[in-house]
Amino acid sequence: MKVIVVSGGVLSGLGKGITSSSIGTVLKARGLKVTAMKIDPYLNFDAGTLNPFEHGEVFVLDDGCEADLDLGNYERFLDAHLTCDHVVTTGKVYGSVIEKERTGNFLGKTVQIIPHITNEIKSMISNVAIKSGADVTIVELGGTVGDIESMPFLEAMRQMRSELGHDSFLFVHTTLVPILGTLQEQKTKPTQHSVKELRSVGIQPDVIVARCERPLDEGAKRKIALFCDVPLTAVISAPDAKSIYQVPIFLEEQGLTDYLLTKMNIKSRPDGLADWKKFLNKVMNPKHEVKILLVGKYMDQRDSYMSHYEA
Repeated sequence: MKVIVVSGGVLSGLGKGITSSSIGTVLKARGLKVTAMKIDPYLNFDAGTLNPFEHGEVFVLDDGCEADLDLGNYERFLDAHLTCDHVVTTGKVYGSVIEKERTGNFLGKTVQIIPHITNEIKSMISNVAIKSGADVTIVELGGTVGDIESMPFLEAMRQMRSELGHDSFLFVHTTLVPILGTLQEQKTKPTQHSVKELRSVGIQPDVIVARCERPLDEGAKRKIALFCDVPLTAVISAPDAKSIYQVPIFLEEQGLTDYLLTKMNIKSRPDGLADWKKFLNKVMNPKHEVKILLVGKYMDQRDSYMSHYEA
């Protein structure tokens, strides 16, 4: 069982979902079977009752499960059909543990965050990885490192890494590299602080995906590698893209796929993104253009109708 966890720091909305989907895409292009799951630390049981203005689209899976819009990205990028098991929320975890306690599963023991909640989280991740038969399971952790809601999930993943080994459980951390001032200097300090926060809970990232308006300067890359204790090849530049479907190409061109496969001791075939590049070319250079009027209730938030726009 191989697991790659994608976490985020500094602020939300950095594109962890697209990063997760893109990592899955480049690994799938190398011949691996990939699945993905989303952890949302909110207390709601699922996304069905969440306000689209706050959370974006509610994506409905084949089994009727109402999920976060990132599940839609996973399905589009990986050409996969996911289920309710691929969605984990704090509400779902606590609900399961409380139900087990009420039926006597813990034999009168005091139920605690560690080990009962963390064991339930580990069990949910393992079940998806095993049942799917995937070579690699991508786990996106919603929110940002340092959020109080995320702590049990980070602890569970720290434990899983210790149990499975560093070659079977990898951490990819997405952060923001802002550009400030008239000098247009890329600032790495938010990334350094974010990684420091991750280290404080016992997790050292294997890869840092740095989001910035433009590609990372060599100096900024070296600074992140030095202060965050990752190889220079593991600092990945993720500049703003005209299309989200460019992101897998960005990752592949910077050698991320080879780096991850080497870390996980997996041998695979060469880059198989030819079909993806043909698709991207059609997206970026359409022969015709049409105008479509979309009428909806939540038009102030574009993400509220993500599937419509993608279609």
